Amino acid sequence: MSPALIPYGRQTIEDDDIAAVAEALRADFLTTGPRVEAFEAAFAQTVGARHAVACANGTAALHLAMLALDVQPGEVCIAPSITFLATANCARFVGAEVVFADVDPLTGLMTPDTLAEALERAAGRRVRAVLPVHLRGDVAELPALAALAERAGAVLVEDAPHALGSTMRFGETSAVVGDGRWGAMATFSFHPVKTIATGEGGMVTTNDPRLAERLRTFRTHGMVRPAGGEPWWYEMPEVGFNYRLPDILCALGLSQLAKLPRFAARRRALADRYLRRLAPLAPVVVPASRPAWSDPVLHLMTVLIDFEAAGRSRRQVVEALAARGVGSQVHYIPVHRQPYYRARYGELSLPGVEAWYARCLSLPLFPGLADADVDRVVDALAEAVG
Repeated sequence: MSPALIPYGRQTIEDDDIAAVAEALRADFLTTGPRVEAFEAAFAQTVGARHAVACANGTAALHLAMLALDVQPGEVCIAPSITFLATANCARFVGAEVVFADVDPLTGLMTPDTLAEALERAAGRRVRAVLPVHLRGDVAELPALAALAERAGAVLVEDAPHALGSTMRFGETSAVVGDGRWGAMATFSFHPVKTIATGEGGMVTTNDPRLAERLRTFRTHGMVRPAGGEPWWYEMPEVGFNYRLPDILCALGLSQLAKLPRFAARRRALADRYLRRLAPLAPVVVPASRPAWSDPVLHLMTVLIDFEAAGRSRRQVVEALAARGVGSQVHYIPVHRQPYYRARYGELSLPGVEAWYARCLSLPLFPGLADADVDRVVDALAEAVG
């Protein structure tokens, strides 16, 4: 009999989460009710932002951020190529062009140097937004990236679905991902494999009340209710979308958010155990590097494998792990390689991206993982790489 599969990620849903959703189902509002504002307020307080706007998913959060900034067709957004498709696609949703930035081959993160090089390639065009991704939960070098973006006349938007609960320290300054210290907005996702889950769901945080109001307007079809109008009157100055997050899912989000300290502590403990257990596999297998300033709540436990030294292809390793009941995943296929973007922008040389992609593999990490499961994963990996 094959061993039970340990997935690379999964939600942790407990009885009180189910009870919270059941209570919402019995309430007067299934959507656009009081639990939405309650979830937003609790989330804003958790990350230290003035405003949080809930929406349908993490992709909607990115799209809303572009709409709130009024990014125009032909303008440029810069995104790292190691990310999920949505980071780049949000620019295309509003007609903007994407310039892909290279990444550090050991962290997978956009760096000041790779952003500067991308800005050079964007020369002559208006750069409106820079979208660093806090990959795996590790934090990009925000102060330096923000300074470069500001000099280019662009706005920094943190793509932070992996990094809820992650903190950072630059010199004497400590910050929390999403607090808006260096970015105009930060976007989050509550997909089941993320740090907290609502099934599907997203959030945008900001300290700018004007941006918050625009986010809320675009979330609900672009509708506004002018002061002094008839009670039923609404107007649509700009086209928006139906990107609302229902009360049912916000009830789950509130319940999950209350568990963030426990989830974060468990993820950190599991990551530390992985680091200890993986050490003997170096240099063939090494964990992705952690920047000195970053104290992450890891969403992904990513290792870098020298497949040539191991004498195994990545496919062989993935299949060998699966045969031993261990799930794994690749984060990510470089976005600039996707057929749509290759057709639009041609071939790009991004050596850091290619080096990261050639070696990366994500191992199971979620709060329900037992210490013995980590040992089982590492033992299976040691066998899989020979």
